[in-house]
Amino acid sequence: MGLIAQLALFSEETDRPEGLQYTAEFISPAEERELIAHVSALPLQPFQFGAHQGKRRVASFGFRYDYTLRRLQQADPIPGWLEAVIGKVETHGGPSTRIAQVLCTEYEVGVGIGWHRDKPQFGRIFGLSLGASCKFRFRRPAGEKWQRYTLAAAPRSLYMMSGASRQIWEHSIPAVEAKRYSITFRTMTDRKS
Repeated sequence: MGLIAQLALFSEETDRPEGLQYTAEFISPAEERELIAHVSALPLQPFQFGAHQGKRRVASFGFRYDYTLRRLQQADPIPGWLEAVIGKVETHGGPSTRIAQVLCTEYEVGVGIGWHRDKPQFGRIFGLSLGASCKFRFRRPAGEKWQRYTLAAAPRSLYMMSGASRQIWEHSIPAVEAKRYSITFRTMTDRKS
């Protein structure tokens, strides 16, 4: 490996937000096809942000955040077809990891998600990318500018946000170039996570 390639790898690792982990090929292509079939068969609804309606379509399980009431609400129970992948995510996260909330999302071509941090009621965040890759962008204030980092999230990959990547950095996804699905798995802050 040449010096420039080594420096690029070093730079990528030192720029990565603390607490952000990435695992390529977390699931098999067959598991991905099965999960996409299940998610696409859900009664997905446009994302509601108070009075505003987003372009991505979602279904929440376990809990959902009500932006009008500004609090968590009970949602439908987590479906049985998610048990196997939740087991893999919990094993990957370590012995105290307990997934309590799942969000299934469909992104049509041209749809993304703006800058945000997940609600403080949630602990660690795990995201499984399905169907197409995306640019998973991070930013945090750095004086009068922003420090930025972009993770190329490939299909079948899993990311985990904890620590600074979860608490300090904001994240977003620019408009996707191909139809994409994601399944977000969240622990709760008031439980071991």
